[in-house]
Amino acid sequence: MVQKEVSQQKAAILGLQHLLAMYSGAVAVPLLIGSALKFSASQMTYLVSIDIFMCGLATLLQLLRNKYFGIGFPVILGCAIQAVAPLQMIGQKFSINDMYGAIIVAGIFVILISSIFAKIKKFFPPVVTGTLITTIGLTLIPVAVQNMGGGNSSSKNFGNWQNLLLGFGTMFIILAFEIWAKGFLHSISVLIGLIIGTIIAAFMGLVSFAPVLQASWFHLPQLFYFGVPHFEWSSSMTMIIIALVSMVESTGVFFATGDLIHHNVTEDDLKKGYRAEGLAQICGGLFNAFPYTTFSQNVGLLQLSGIKTKRPIYWAAGLLMAMGLLPKIGALVTIIPTPVLGGAMLVMFTMIAVQGIKTLIKVDLSDNNNVLIIAISIGLGLGVTIYPQIFQNLPQTIQLFLSNGIVITSLSATILNLLLKGGGASKQ
Repeated sequence: MVQKEVSQQKAAILGLQHLLAMYSGAVAVPLLIGSALKFSASQMTYLVSIDIFMCGLATLLQLLRNKYFGIGFPVILGCAIQAVAPLQMIGQKFSINDMYGAIIVAGIFVILISSIFAKIKKFFPPVVTGTLITTIGLTLIPVAVQNMGGGNSSSKNFGNWQNLLLGFGTMFIILAFEIWAKGFLHSISVLIGLIIGTIIAAFMGLVSFAPVLQASWFHLPQLFYFGVPHFEWSSSMTMIIIALVSMVESTGVFFATGDLIHHNVTEDDLKKGYRAEGLAQICGGLFNAFPYTTFSQNVGLLQLSGIKTKRPIYWAAGLLMAMGLLPKIGALVTIIPTPVLGGAMLVMFTMIAVQGIKTLIKVDLSDNNNVLIIAISIGLGLGVTIYPQIFQNLPQTIQLFLSNGIVITSLSATILNLLLKGGGASKQ
């Protein structure tokens, strides 16, 4: 289905909206890992800058569909949050060079198994994809609500009136533009909500410009900035497991996006999508950044804006790369208060869940087996998301797989579909 194109000016604004939607998730990984490994201020500056740059480059690799790689969907790539704990462990137990060596090995592994892994498409009929897409949205909602309260639930300020005002205020601003605005203003409702929410926060004295003032003007990516990668087998195996988790999660995002743009996701699409992620991981290791995966946050934004073409995503990729080279510009985005981001996230993430529900409506719900697949898989996914420590007594390797609610839902829905339906897509 051919999607409606927009002018370059409007595409740039829509691209900025996509960037703001994923930015906090993108910079969270370098901040968490840099803090754990006790990086200096200059090292942290490089880590954040190269991460932003690589998010843009990784997105570009996924957009540029060719004979070998790139799914060509309007998707954005960012750091895999599930990699944080393993990378911290590797960096602390071995060295940062072992950490980057493991990322490179995992990237090569993803490319090598992409063709084999792509054959899982036949195990993803509508009852499985709908369940998975719904769970992606539902598991992200607690993150949005936590951000609306201020981010840190153990803080004394969590859920105070300022945070609630900004969080719910931003949400209602977005809803107002969704309901009453027409044309392009309707498409950028999230961006407008973020801007107005930040302005309100500034008048409340809750916006600090210190990060902008302290950031440098220009910064170039450097090959092996922290040293030449070292390859240690257990670290590499750990990151390969994380890569498999990310591939399962990305599969759900690919199906969600394909459903949204009315494109039947093929085995070839999946293969090229995985390869692009593998290349992104290798680049992350070489330039001392991180493993990258397709973000689910932006799927809801495609639905909200109604603009489902790649042009805004190209702009988002370009802006990310530019911000990685210009840290002062990149720091400007960090002044958006957490509750404001939370309010926007809540609207976007619920839209992903609704997209999944729309897929499930097409499923034959008079068949009790379908109902069981949906109910048990969503229940397991949400349960593990809320209480991942349920598997804390299992081996660490198994925990890496089972502590991800999206992966649990994917495995549950696929296995139950095989057992109850024989894996077929008929009468779904």
